[in-house]
Amino acid sequence: MTDAATPARSDGPTVGLTGYGVYVPDDTVSGEEIAAESGVPEDVVVEKMGVRQKHVCPPDDDHVTDMCVTAAEDALADAGVAPAELDAVLFHGSEYKDHVVWSAAANVAERIGAEDAFASESYALCAGAPVALRQARAQLVADAPETMLLVAASREEDLVDYGNEASSFMFNFGSGASAVVLERDPADPLATVRESAAVTDGSFSEDVVMPAGGSKQPPSHATVDAGLHTLDVPDPEGMKERLADTSIENFLSVADAALERSDYDRDDLDFAALTHVKRSFHDLLLDELDAAGYYLDEFGHVQSVDQVLALDRGREAGLVDPGDLLVFLAAGTGYTWAATVLEWHGR
Repeated sequence: MTDAATPARSDGPTVGLTGYGVYVPDDTVSGEEIAAESGVPEDVVVEKMGVRQKHVCPPDDDHVTDMCVTAAEDALADAGVAPAELDAVLFHGSEYKDHVVWSAAANVAERIGAEDAFASESYALCAGAPVALRQARAQLVADAPETMLLVAASREEDLVDYGNEASSFMFNFGSGASAVVLERDPADPLATVRESAAVTDGSFSEDVVMPAGGSKQPPSHATVDAGLHTLDVPDPEGMKERLADTSIENFLSVADAALERSDYDRDDLDFAALTHVKRSFHDLLLDELDAAGYYLDEFGHVQSVDQVLALDRGREAGLVDPGDLLVFLAAGTGYTWAATVLEWHGR
């Protein structure tokens, strides 16, 4: 299912990103430690997988909502927005959170003091950031909200079994959170949010699963004893082969579609905030797009936090300047590829 060929919508009110925040826990795991625990050679972990280190959460601290609250408070301060001014809070992070069948968004809204905001959640796994920006922009243009907070966090590193070679592409999973404030027709935005595009190939929908814990195989003593509560890839070689044939094409397709809808093309693009992928694929994407990017090899893959984290570190590294054109470019198992274009103004 794809919308990459759908024409752009007519122009509406301007939606600006007026502030953002990021948070990562203090604890880290090095590429050397991942190699020792998994049996994968250290040079493969560090150079091929692209993980020099990653940040991880202590077992009893830094739950998803804790990290979201910290990032949200920084984003609101950056935007100069009081929590009571928020009209909506949207959580687009991991489905693995403090509790199951539970609203992290409502919890975050309550804890930051967003008393007048309604709370909702959106899940596109690791494609969540551009999809959430698209959804929030549409709400701000078409509906009553004027100010929205988007929050995301992940500690899916908890779900990785380093003894399962089939799930080795997830050994890069790290922990952290991000938050952005979006406003309709702001006076002084950091960035203007432009158009988006997305593509889904549902033939990958059962390629990455946690076998137990859902309605098909509810949790029990037997499922815990059998180790069925970590992420698994039933057919790793088959998934890798099929992804090799489609992933680069779909990444570029959604990037081009989002750029075209925003009245740009690749020649205009300056910086791509990418999902953390293996180093060679990251470099290939940047070469194809002819854009700068920041490789998150000291963080690993932090689900839908990656894009804001890459933007933040890219700014610190001097890779993002006022007047630059950015794309948030992501992919998530399922498999969905998504892109959103931003015009960066800085401050």
